[in-house]
Amino acid sequence: MKPINLIAAASIALLASSSGVLAEECNAAGTVGTGGSASAGGTSASSVGTAGTCRTDDGTTSSIGSGGSAATTDGKAQSKTHINDNGDKLKAHTKAQAVDKGTFSKSRTKTSTDGSTLDSTTRTMSHVPGEKPVKNTTNQKIILPEQ
Repeated sequence: MKPINLIAAASIALLASSSGVLAEECNAAGTVGTGGSASAGGTSASSVGTAGTCRTDDGTTSSIGSGGSAATTDGKAQSKTHINDNGDKLKAHTKAQAVDKGTFSKSRTKTSTDGSTLDSTTRTMSHVPGEKPVKNTTNQKIILPEQ
């Protein structure tokens, strides 16, 4: 037997013999998420954000994710996401925008959790010159009960 196969076989045997870690039940848990897209002319933009928190006797665990995209046929498109981890506070901010001359589409999502409050907001807007802009806002907020 080749050494690499022997190592792989030993690793599989070790994983199979180790006892699994049991998941602890959450005393309080929540998940939020929003997303949206906008399009006008040859432009489009979309963004999404989600966050989750689980509070147990041993502490709080949270996760966050966000992303976006933008496209245009002839203009300029950009998308950027920033995630900030500050101890027990997580924040994500995504902006996506596409511009083709005066026509544009943009989407922005802000998502956050501090262990007891989860919040996500998505704002979209599209505009064609000479027409009224189309706007939309979606918000979801959860406040976890105290223990």
